[in-house]
Amino acid sequence: MVPYFTVTAELKGSDRHAGMRIETLPPVAAVGHILCHNLADAQGRKAFSKGRRLQTEDLARLAELGIAAVRVAVLAPDDVHEDEAAVRLAQIVAGPGVAIGEPHAGRVNLRATVDGLLLIDAEGLLSINLIDGLTVATLPSYTLVTAGQMLATIKIIPFAVPAADLSQAATTSSGGVMRVTMLTRQRIGVALVSSLAGRARVARVMLPAISGRIADLGATMVAQREVLPDEAEVAAGLVELIESGADLIIAAGETSVVDRDDVIPRAVRRLGGEIAHYGAPVEPGNLLLLAYLPGADGDIPVIGAPGCVRSRDQNIVDLILPRLMAGERLGRREIAALGLGGLLGAVRQEARSHRDNRA
Repeated sequence: MVPYFTVTAELKGSDRHAGMRIETLPPVAAVGHILCHNLADAQGRKAFSKGRRLQTEDLARLAELGIAAVRVAVLAPDDVHEDEAAVRLAQIVAGPGVAIGEPHAGRVNLRATVDGLLLIDAEGLLSINLIDGLTVATLPSYTLVTAGQMLATIKIIPFAVPAADLSQAATTSSGGVMRVTMLTRQRIGVALVSSLAGRARVARVMLPAISGRIADLGATMVAQREVLPDEAEVAAGLVELIESGADLIIAAGETSVVDRDDVIPRAVRRLGGEIAHYGAPVEPGNLLLLAYLPGADGDIPVIGAPGCVRSRDQNIVDLILPRLMAGERLGRREIAALGLGGLLGAVRQEARSHRDNRA
């Protein structure tokens, strides 16, 4: 017979918070408290699972197993059980387009309800994960997701957390830390800028990759124009694309935009548009132009695509096109932020080959 004794454990790290304590109690005194460890029968099979709140009807089975004392978590009045806490945290985290799953063992999974772009408030997420006992693991922000896809998992580390910690988490964001936004800009216009001599080659090498990207995102190329590298010609082509119903334009050509005063940015300014940014800390894709033209229903984004757009390998266009299609207005700061992780696939593969050659 194990003697009856009570131990109040000193909890460390994410298991420590005011209120909840761990005690070793006889089964009759442990009723209503949460089992800290699995309990096995004589054959080693699990008889009781960790996290179970012991009930009066469990006493007979515990007696059959010869268990005279159990280690349990005793919650304080203001503690919130792990399952309820997980649901409440999920309600704080989930914004539009995000569904909350059923809780189990302090865990709740979040899934997309629509196809679209996953947007995450990184600072809000960090603030939550800095609160002891609360964890939220997500897909990267700006991931393209489909309805039903898992976006995040929430896990409450201890058996319970103080209600005050959940209140603190609720201050991180008023509309949810993550949301899925549908790609609403679905009508894409393409301007190919080249000399007459280079027109056929530019269309042959550029158009398949551009149209493939558009199709992959579920959008439609509503119109295509081939224009000479002249400010007035490019401006006229852009107007024709807008009149064809384009709500986003990709301009590419024989030569990438080489300066803010090149023909494509000059054409944008000629039409009263705005040059949002030129140049990007992304490879492939340094010679990016991002601009906006005035439209009847709001500004129309114009991507002055670098030459790398001719390849289906990941490049700057793949990073910004879905975001623009989701209605996000990108500017200098957003483009500059792409430098973190901006060394993309082909160059990474070259770096791996270099390491292999040195090994």
